[in-house]
Amino acid sequence: MRRASVVTLSLTAAGVFAAACSSAPSTPAPGGRTTTTVRVPPRKHATGVATTTTAAVGAPTTAGGGGDGGGGGAGTAPTLGVASAFGPAAVGFGQVRPPEISLGGDPTGILTGITWQSWGGSQATGSGTSTYVGPSQTVAQGTEETATVVASGLGACGGKPAYQQVKWFFPQQGETLSTGANVTINACTGP
Repeated sequence: MRRASVVTLSLTAAGVFAAACSSAPSTPAPGGRTTTTVRVPPRKHATGVATTTTAAVGAPTTAGGGGDGGGGGAGTAPTLGVASAFGPAAVGFGQVRPPEISLGGDPTGILTGITWQSWGGSQATGSGTSTYVGPSQTVAQGTEETATVVASGLGACGGKPAYQQVKWFFPQQGETLSTGANVTINACTGP
């Protein structure tokens, strides 16, 4: 008699697979996740024993809605505009929580080491490092300083959920989102 074994795979919120083997039917995943069971047709191993594989997969790791979730419905997190907004030299556009934003030119248009405190709500806020150029200074006289970045205008770019605008500013220099010297960038269409 052939005995079917069941392998249950569970995808956790952290994206880690947990596996368990048994000869019993699969049970719902712990932690209140909804599960979907997929059965793979039996196959024979080198031992001649047929096995059946069942995968129980948890809820998607990107959630829809506001707050710090995905925002954009259907479990899709919004991106920062679209990748084509500033051409091939640009960085960060079309990505979810980009670690760097670059307009592909002068250092004042580059923000690196971004840590996002929020993503998915009406606006996303983070901090990173950029070149600050004070009044009466040239770009060559600018200094690397911590900047606050705000992505806003949650809507759609190219038919996909995206933040349509982004701007960074230097609070330690007395700047605010509305008074910062940098202009608000259209992350969907570019310049």
